[in-house]
Amino acid sequence: MPVIKPTCINDLKMRVNVVDVVSRVATLKKAGNRFKGLCPFHQEKTPSFHVDPDKGFFKCFGCGKAGDIITFVRETEGLGFTEAIEALGQRFGIVIEYEDGTGGPSREERSLRQEIFDLHEQAAAHFHQAFLATDATGDFMREYWTGQRKFPRELADEFRIGAAGPNGSGLGDFLMRKKFSEAALRQCGLFFVREEATLTLGSLKPRFRGRLMIPIRDHQGRVVAFTARQTDLTPEDDPAREAKYVNSPETPIFTKGNLLFNLDRARTSVGEGHPFVLVEGQLDALRCWQVGLKTAIAPQGTSITEPQLQLIRRYHTQVECFLDSDSAGQKASLRFLPMAIKAGLEVRFLTLTGAGKLDPDLLFLEKGLAGYEELRRTSLSAIAYAAGAFLPNPRGATAEQQSRAAQNIVELIAASDSSVVRENLLAESSRHLLLPQRVLQQELEAFVARRSRQLAARPTPANPAPGPRATAGITPEHELLLMILHFEPIARPLADALPHDWIDTGHAAGRLLNRFLAEIAHGNWPGRDQLDPLLESDEERALVASLLFEAPELDEPIRQVIQGLTRLRQRALEPRLRQIELDLANHHADIESDAISLVKELAELRRQLYQPITLHAAV
Repeated sequence: MPVIKPTCINDLKMRVNVVDVVSRVATLKKAGNRFKGLCPFHQEKTPSFHVDPDKGFFKCFGCGKAGDIITFVRETEGLGFTEAIEALGQRFGIVIEYEDGTGGPSREERSLRQEIFDLHEQAAAHFHQAFLATDATGDFMREYWTGQRKFPRELADEFRIGAAGPNGSGLGDFLMRKKFSEAALRQCGLFFVREEATLTLGSLKPRFRGRLMIPIRDHQGRVVAFTARQTDLTPEDDPAREAKYVNSPETPIFTKGNLLFNLDRARTSVGEGHPFVLVEGQLDALRCWQVGLKTAIAPQGTSITEPQLQLIRRYHTQVECFLDSDSAGQKASLRFLPMAIKAGLEVRFLTLTGAGKLDPDLLFLEKGLAGYEELRRTSLSAIAYAAGAFLPNPRGATAEQQSRAAQNIVELIAASDSSVVRENLLAESSRHLLLPQRVLQQELEAFVARRSRQLAARPTPANPAPGPRATAGITPEHELLLMILHFEPIARPLADALPHDWIDTGHAAGRLLNRFLAEIAHGNWPGRDQLDPLLESDEERALVASLLFEAPELDEPIRQVIQGLTRLRQRALEPRLRQIELDLANHHADIESDAISLVKELAELRRQLYQPITLHAAV
């Protein structure tokens, strides 16, 4: 595969602001000269993720993740080094140049994931053109959209709503002419292809026929799948003819439990007083958007999952749950509730009552945004909603009914790991269930104790997997690496003073220090802003990014370097010194000449150990 020019990589880093890259994934707020937000790499409640636009790096002080724009794209999108650079170039309009001058890798050489992303963008455009076409399929789908579903035409253009005709609208032919690879066509999920069949146009059987096509985007706005709505054009021989909605199958770029419909747009509108609104389906979310409710999101036809809640939590902690008011909607709400509490989300429930118990789509169609504001005035907290579901008539309840409701409620409360949250939820539960708070507290303690006993009773695997290695303490190599990155005039004197064999190259900091000092000693040091060619692994890139992110505040950096050199010297020489002292004390040197040489070596080691270290650098 062609190699990207180092100058191109440097140009990319200079021209692309790290804040613009990270903001596609995490919500950031200004904090002095930096930006802060919840870390996209681990679940947290207090922001510890920092982005420095001047240095071009990010760092989480909670989980330790750090890096530049390339590292961030690699980590969040699962791309290789070259693929991440190509994705950034495409995203920010920067031409990527390659060493061999060929203009980049062929389609066959590209990442399959990236190719499937491109394929879906092309498919979305193709389906949308079929929706706009003045033919039988296009005319029918536009009438279905505006006449039957009562959506405006502009909304279809904004969300690139598409159409798949009864024969698939020629999607296979279109994509084959675009020269997508066989692997991408087989794995994109848009076709039924027999594994043993030779890939031809005839072997590509379209998965979606006679359906309204709704593109599904991930939280970064990339089309990754489709939801297809049944219509009168859906043919009788469609394997899923009776299903109102059919999703793309899971593919290398689509896991339905890991994303939420419209999150890419809704996340930019949430804030204090403007929570996420969780609705049941894509068309519900589109109706919300149409009437001006820009924070609506929807799962992909399945129950809400923990990864989806973690995505929500990354951008905002407040969620209003607005599912259909039938029994299925209530069950879905109660399944969602304990996971939401565990994720640290503040949940309220919007409930529809009255004749027919309208669903969100019909409510907004009839009342617009005013319908949402009416519901908010009577919304229920998480505990109020759960208590109403578990014990609808607390004043007339039997002791047995109260007991069951209390047990159900404390199971929800136990999902929170915060004692403050638990205390507040217990107090609220007491009011709604008409039970003393101390009784609920006792129920909670009993439930937690039972759960702990059950966990303890689980059999331990015969050969448990080894746990992660404990993080090593800060080594002298780590300290000296920090010094040469932030006080470069020290680098050359340090290279002259530090013997190679004092450095422990068994860890990343030691390997980098050894490599950097060798480049410095030979006059090849490129400077800390041009280090990419010297970094050989993701671990090394993350370490350098972490060190560069936080400049040490030192009045005497040379003194710090001397302390590091002293530690290395002690570590290198003292074991040999102790061994010689032991040999001489135990008379292990039987021959007089051996004893004399050991005494001389001992004296030399003591001289080296106690000789003051001096460095001369203009810092």
